[in-house]
Amino acid sequence: MNSFDSSIETYLSNLHFGHFATHSIQAVADMYTFKGLVLIPVLWWMWFEQDKCREWRREMVLATLVSGVMALFVGRLLTHWLPFRVRPVYSTELHLRFASGDIKDAVLTNWSSFPSDHAMLWMAVATGIFLVWRRIGVLAFLYTALFICLPRAYLGFHYPTDLLVGAAVGIAITLVMTRDAIRTRYATPVLRWIDRYPGPAAMLAFILCLELVTQFDELRRLASGVVKHL
Repeated sequence: MNSFDSSIETYLSNLHFGHFATHSIQAVADMYTFKGLVLIPVLWWMWFEQDKCREWRREMVLATLVSGVMALFVGRLLTHWLPFRVRPVYSTELHLRFASGDIKDAVLTNWSSFPSDHAMLWMAVATGIFLVWRRIGVLAFLYTALFICLPRAYLGFHYPTDLLVGAAVGIAITLVMTRDAIRTRYATPVLRWIDRYPGPAAMLAFILCLELVTQFDELRRLASGVVKHL
């Protein structure tokens, strides 16, 4: 482990809060309410806002959702392609004791720490919000950093570089997918389809947003179970 990660993780592991504060941080890290259920509703707000930039803003919302899906997909590919990295909380070499204790989640123990899919997804979404509404976008960035990324470093689920690289990749994906030359190729036709079939479009949008909020966790568990029994 590099000195940057080591120094920060050592410092975080030595921070001791009260029982209530520690459990609150664990709840913030674990519950979907404090992740996607904060940022995704902002995209719905952007979608229904009525002004002269309505069509462009809706294209940006679609591009942000696509970027979020791509961020998760790219994150999964990177964890398989790159060398496996044990999460700090499970690393016996660090000799550190984190606030998360001795929890042994079978999914996390077999899931590479690098890069962070949480940072990748929600920084991608925060970037889309920022590109449309600067002030709210800054709050989205701060929220993602403080309530999604920092707790995962404090609890030993990720090294700082896991989070920084994940955030950089997520931001880059959204910046690329929202460029005019790229966005109009897929967002404009989708908007026409939505205007033509508002009912099915609303249903699919709800399902997509629900899956993004939960980061496709149940679908991934279902797929993993099916693969194991084949």
